[in-house]
Amino acid sequence: MKFGFVVSKGSVDEVLDLTREAEAAGWDGVFTWDAISIGETDTYDPWTLLGAMATVTSRVTLGAMIFPLARRRPWKVAREAMTVDHLSKGRLVIPVALGVTDDGGFSRVSTDSPDRKTRAQKLDETLEILDLAWSGEKVSFEGEHYQMRDMVFRPTPVQRPRIPIWVVASWPHERSLRRAVQWDGMLPSVSAAPFDPIPPETLAEIHDWIHAHRNADGPFDIVLEGVTDGADHEATRARLRPLAEAGATWWIESRWDEQETVQSLRERIRQGPPRL
Repeated sequence: MKFGFVVSKGSVDEVLDLTREAEAAGWDGVFTWDAISIGETDTYDPWTLLGAMATVTSRVTLGAMIFPLARRRPWKVAREAMTVDHLSKGRLVIPVALGVTDDGGFSRVSTDSPDRKTRAQKLDETLEILDLAWSGEKVSFEGEHYQMRDMVFRPTPVQRPRIPIWVVASWPHERSLRRAVQWDGMLPSVSAAPFDPIPPETLAEIHDWIHAHRNADGPFDIVLEGVTDGADHEATRARLRPLAEAGATWWIESRWDEQETVQSLRERIRQGPPRL
């Protein structure tokens, strides 16, 4: 199991400083987050921030938790992601989901309907376009929401055949699960509350379903999010080891509580990952 950390607080300088510290402390991944406008929260563009994070690290996987791609232009995402992939020398991963409508980027701007069905359709079309674009060939696409003609995106990403894409999926809803298994990883959810713990026996069922229904070759990540106690690694190992044995390949330390501060994040980062 690999271990990532979401830097969920801080100014640009503080985010970069925490990113350096996370790499030095032995974390395997460092993640920012993607939003346009949520209340009065200080919010930075994730692609610009990831480019900066790439230049101050050399080893960790980078990404954002998560990218709601239905509110971004697919061809622009293709170019942004390829650029960060090159800046990081192939360390980018793209976790994606439908997104939540409390972000003003969905609900307070003059675009099309932010209903769940539309967001799902736009996400599916966006992922198809990304896969086409990163081929480096001249490509066209004709969808319900997006169309493009005779476009070429070069250079191709460092990572081949594409930059890895992780997809949020709701267990046991087959339509959601089938979207995820087309790509490179899944962030499974078992309830409306995304960070509710998943029992190891349920995760084992999800793991078996993935490998029964996935057609592609190559690795496939199962990614879990939550909070661990950095002061008691033994207890954390006892908690996470059954999840790793059930198939989880990543644990992302995701501290979204409003009481978290830059200092509390720094303290947890310095305690390091539990390592199984």
